[in-house]
Amino acid sequence: MIEWYKKVVFENYANFNGRARRKEYWMFFLMHIIIVFVLAFAAGLISPALMIIINIYTLAVLVPIIGVGVRRMHDVGKSGWFILIPIYSLILACTEGDKGTNEYGPDPKNDFSEINEIGNIEA
Repeated sequence: MIEWYKKVVFENYANFNGRARRKEYWMFFLMHIIIVFVLAFAAGLISPALMIIINIYTLAVLVPIIGVGVRRMHDVGKSGWFILIPIYSLILACTEGDKGTNEYGPDPKNDFSEINEIGNIEA
């Protein structure tokens, strides 16, 4: 779960291109919710004035949240703008992505690039 979170936040911070599979999207979302709850619990125990930490964290990960959402919409063959439609975007986030390559890139589930290179001899 942490690996998916790090992949979204550090490797794809502002990446709005390509596709994100369901597992990447939901593992990131779950880890984000856990972090917010832990920060809120700690701030509640120490001092309610520390709730600013949650606001800073949320602002820091706002771009990756939007990015992974847009890439998730791309995986089901829709434009990233569909993330603005609340119920429909939730349905799309739960839907299996397009099999094979679509207009937004190759299928992230089927990464067979190494298999395709077998037998190819480069000079």
